[in-house]
Amino acid sequence: MNRHRLHSHCWFRSFCLIWTIIFCCAALPVQAEEHNERSGEETNEEGAETPTEEKEEEPEEARPAVQPELESDAEGPPQIQLPDTETADIRQQIQALRTSLDQRLIAVEGTRNRLTYAESLLNRLRDEYDSFELRLEKAGLNLTGNYANLLQQRLERLRRQGIAEDLIGDIENQLSTAREEQLRLEEFEAIIDPGDDARDQLRSQRASLVRQLHKAVTEHIQALNEYYSTVSALQERVQAYQTLLQQRLFWLPSAPVLGLDTLTELFTAAAWFAKQMRLDPLRDAIGKSVQEHGAPITVLIALLALLLIKRRAVRRNLKANSQYVGNVGHDRIEFTLYAFANSVLLALPGVLVFAIAALLLMEGNDFFSALSAGLATAALVTLLLALVHNVARQDGLGDTHFNWHIDSLRALRRELPFLLAVIIPITVIMPTTATPGGSEFEDSLGRLLFTAVSFALSAFAHRIMSAVRSDRPQSKRLLFLHILAVVTPLVLVVASLLGYHYTALELERNLFISICWIAFNAMLFYIGLRALSVRERRLTLERLREHREGERKLAEARDAAESSGEGVPQTLELPEMDLEDINQQSTALLRIVISVIIITGLWLLWASLIPALQLFDNITLWTIATDLEGGDPLPITLGDLLLALFVGVGTVLAVRNLPGTLEVMVLSRMKLEPGTGYAITTLTTYILVLIGVVAFLGVIGVQWSKLQWLVAALGVGLGFGLQEIVANFVSGIILLFERPIRVGDTVTIGGITGTVSRIRIRATTLVDWDRKEQIIPNKTFVTQDLTNWTLSDSITRVILQVGVAYGSDIDQVQELLTEVAQSNERVVDDPAPAVFCVGLGDSRIDFELRVFVNDPLDIMPLSHEINAAITRALKEAGIEIPFPQRDIHLRTMADIATTQPEDEPIPRPRDSNSNLT
Repeated sequence: MNRHRLHSHCWFRSFCLIWTIIFCCAALPVQAEEHNERSGEETNEEGAETPTEEKEEEPEEARPAVQPELESDAEGPPQIQLPDTETADIRQQIQALRTSLDQRLIAVEGTRNRLTYAESLLNRLRDEYDSFELRLEKAGLNLTGNYANLLQQRLERLRRQGIAEDLIGDIENQLSTAREEQLRLEEFEAIIDPGDDARDQLRSQRASLVRQLHKAVTEHIQALNEYYSTVSALQERVQAYQTLLQQRLFWLPSAPVLGLDTLTELFTAAAWFAKQMRLDPLRDAIGKSVQEHGAPITVLIALLALLLIKRRAVRRNLKANSQYVGNVGHDRIEFTLYAFANSVLLALPGVLVFAIAALLLMEGNDFFSALSAGLATAALVTLLLALVHNVARQDGLGDTHFNWHIDSLRALRRELPFLLAVIIPITVIMPTTATPGGSEFEDSLGRLLFTAVSFALSAFAHRIMSAVRSDRPQSKRLLFLHILAVVTPLVLVVASLLGYHYTALELERNLFISICWIAFNAMLFYIGLRALSVRERRLTLERLREHREGERKLAEARDAAESSGEGVPQTLELPEMDLEDINQQSTALLRIVISVIIITGLWLLWASLIPALQLFDNITLWTIATDLEGGDPLPITLGDLLLALFVGVGTVLAVRNLPGTLEVMVLSRMKLEPGTGYAITTLTTYILVLIGVVAFLGVIGVQWSKLQWLVAALGVGLGFGLQEIVANFVSGIILLFERPIRVGDTVTIGGITGTVSRIRIRATTLVDWDRKEQIIPNKTFVTQDLTNWTLSDSITRVILQVGVAYGSDIDQVQELLTEVAQSNERVVDDPAPAVFCVGLGDSRIDFELRVFVNDPLDIMPLSHEINAAITRALKEAGIEIPFPQRDIHLRTMADIATTQPEDEPIPRPRDSNSNLT
């Protein structure tokens, strides 16, 4: 506790010391004015030397720089209104066409003039760009701070003067309209016929005007196309020019090395800042801003009041959302989303305060407008840091939902308020150094503010990383991150004090944005991880219930098989994924997706700042000829190759990890039969592979028009050479979707009866009643007759034949057989058993007993039980079950001898023990 208090006191003293240096100097305006006068005299005395230094750099600005400023085009020519040939007078038609022709010619001339001006701008800008790039290459990094200032001025001018945003859109609209008019003119010209008489001469004149107008529209389209290409090239050149300036400014000193002059300027800066903070301009700024932005200010104030009133309820709701976290039966991802929304609501009041202040100063002078921009930036910074603070609060997202390290959460709750207290005021003040009156203090006041922020960030990083490393002090990776996080702001401070203030400022700004981007994606990762965890636990519970039900059914089948003498599979291989694989794959895929998003964002952020990242786009590996006539070949660079490899690796990783995520997030929410999810996952994998291959080939320049013949030939070869495999593959997909058979079904095909134990893409495995595994190609199930005993209903009919002797009471026999069937437990009540007298045989009366059983495995046990019961019942009733009757004729040896030829031997009996009836 004493250590915590000592730490708090140190932070408070440091904060007070920093702001005492900045603001207490404002009480010395008189000394600052005297210092300004003395410095002005010294400047006048040294004036003879300063122009000399500027004169050395003057050639950079001696030539008039290109001002690539193009405004939006005026409205194009009025749309051509073609007259009606049936109702309008021909002279009126000629007058209307002549007016449209004049307007179109004026438009063509105007477009050509703008095209000429744009081409001149483009040529001059290209020359200036090439010359400037050559000078920078020759100069290298041996350039002065004044030169860097000139580069900064040119960069700001290029940002102010550029191509109007809606210019290209206007050109495209004019092109679209002109093409439509060209088509309508062609149709109009096709329906008019010139003649030879006086009236026909007017028609001929009309036709001539139509042709001239069509020619003018065609020329206008050509001019607009050239103008569009020129403006697009000019815009690209301006962007390239800005990129070149930014890259070179990044490596040049933008300020002198810190010295006594820089320190003494702080007093002048403090006096200037105090002088700008006057009540009259502030009152005017607030009054104008209220008039211009009264409605949004009122809305924000009302929203702020509502949030403050509901703040306690939001806290209670945040705590309530953590109540069921971890309870498999009641846990939902919605609780985490609600908690995140509550954390945002708790962070909004401070954001709204700065947003309201920014709106109140927006319409002021340059100074207060800069403060308004700083307040807007402070609102964004407050949103980020306050959100992290509320996520780290006790019983919040980080504690209950994400299970973050408790020491790290305590450090965040303790250190973030101090970081906000340092960063927010500096963020508000910093834009004032970019105003016309405060730009001269950027090297002094700007660097002081930058130094204060950097020290605060370094101290904050040290405290947080110490807490993170508390449970893993031996981790070298965390130690490296700790040192890097602490040293980086300090290195940037040193660079700023040595004169590379612009470089340090841009680096720290990008680093702060990068950290915020990584933190945001980390939040998404943990929310996604939490969603996967909830679904996986629930899926585990459902799988456990299904597994128990499956074991119960299999045990029943085994009992029935033992009594029937048939063999059934010991286990059924359902096409489902292992839960451990699902967990690993879904987590891996989520990590891959978040990593791709982070890397993409960081690349876009840093690529324009660091030229080394653009090196890959400048190395051409090969070129691809395009299908456009006269078009330039398409270069394939090293960056394209790396992107193709990235696409290939991403496709492989996605294919390996997609099934688990698809199972957890999509298929488990759908009411699917066993095997359907496996089919969907398989097809999705094939589609993903196909998309990945096409994207890979497209990035490296392989065009489909050149591959289609190869693909066609490959398809034909596969069709002939692997037609059986392809047929089985397609049949397997049909089986998985159409589902004529399922795992566990009893089927009969090609004289083989068994239980389906596995369904694969090429073949299906049956286990017959002898426990032999029969591997049957899937094509057989699709093309041949198939009997599925258990597809939609496992109830099966059994027909037992019974014969009684002639003279038996038929009604009594029917009653006895019906009673036997109804007393058997294997016989179902619906459909009910039935007994019929079906025929009169040679020695008996034939009856059929028709009963239904629940499962085919009950057929043999039922036959045994029914036959035994019938035998007992008929015996007890005195009804005879007759033997088959045969008529046998006996002949004596004398009869045989009289009928037998003399040359044949007398046959002897085969078996002396034969019984004759």
